[in-house]
Amino acid sequence: MDVPQQGRHQQGHPRQGRPQKGPYGPLAGFTVGVTAARRADELGALLQRRGATVQHAPALRIVPLADDSELLAATKEVIDHGPDVVVATTAIGFRGWVEAADGWGVGEALLDRLRGVELLARGPKVKGAVRAAGLTEEWSPSSESMAEVLDRLLDEGVEGRRIAVQLHGEPLPGFVEALRAAGAEVVGVPVYRWMPPEEIGPVDRLLDTTLARGLDALTFTSAPAAASLLRRAEVRGQLGDLLAALRHDVLSACVGPVTALPLQAYGLDTVQPERFRLGPLVQLLCQELPGRARTLPIAGHRVEIRGHAVLVDEALRPVPPAGMALLRALSRRPGWVVARADLLRALPGAGRDEHAVETAMARLRTALGAPKLIQTVVKRGYRLALDPATDAKYAN
Repeated sequence: MDVPQQGRHQQGHPRQGRPQKGPYGPLAGFTVGVTAARRADELGALLQRRGATVQHAPALRIVPLADDSELLAATKEVIDHGPDVVVATTAIGFRGWVEAADGWGVGEALLDRLRGVELLARGPKVKGAVRAAGLTEEWSPSSESMAEVLDRLLDEGVEGRRIAVQLHGEPLPGFVEALRAAGAEVVGVPVYRWMPPEEIGPVDRLLDTTLARGLDALTFTSAPAAASLLRRAEVRGQLGDLLAALRHDVLSACVGPVTALPLQAYGLDTVQPERFRLGPLVQLLCQELPGRARTLPIAGHRVEIRGHAVLVDEALRPVPPAGMALLRALSRRPGWVVARADLLRALPGAGRDEHAVETAMARLRTALGAPKLIQTVVKRGYRLALDPATDAKYAN
């Protein structure tokens, strides 16, 4: 599923300065980037229902191979020279394979061949696709892990056996190599390929937002999507900047460990849910992002600093980007005076005019709705009016 427009899930920021009344979702005030091509609508809806602003740009597109000679050749090889084992790795891939075979007039021949082999299905969705085709799997791992599939095959012994693996566009680190090293003949069945998106503009805008720290988290649901985004940053000469953003400011959230591999290859830390599904991925963000928010007792108020908004005594107040930059600079040293020159450096694109600090500060105070949160220290700068006697649990 390709969604070429960046704003497909773009949820507009509320009007600055107007507090939103609760209750709030756990992701209210946070902006999350979605790089998925498939199921992007579903992921975006899950995030928005929990209050997030979503920016979507598919980092790749899926190209079915129904007319591809490579898939046709692999299908004929499976039919003519039956394998001992077939490994079905994804539901969409297995269905696509059967549908392509039907289109070529060899669908029944393929199903007949698959009825006579040891058919392994990775996970319940794949089992569902296998059974919908009128087949029955021999075994499926409870963990949905290809590593467990590999362990089973190696424990059984694969020397001299033919094993067909339905590929699905993502890397299977060491899987095929381990089988071949153990003496198996492996036939790859490439059902679809990942390609760059047809429109690169949304991806570039997503990168720009990431580099500007306009995102709180960036989600990945496939390894090719992660690799594609990294490649695009490299083409633009911004790979180092992207890595710095993901290393220090923007959370990389991956649906599973295979998806995380391209990012981890660059030494980036990622978070992953225990169950490799969209729902658990969203729930993980609901824990991680609020947990990273800074909560402070300021001028008699409880202030929680989120990505593009601030909770002031449970009132959600959207803040413009320049104001958030100032607030974050002040919150690094709560209660201490921060010089105008230091605040100017925190403002994106402000140049050398300290008047920009005063303008942004005035707008920030208006947005917060509580002017006494930030004190002006004449000839020195500004400070957050921290309540030192308040329970230290708010000071993080």
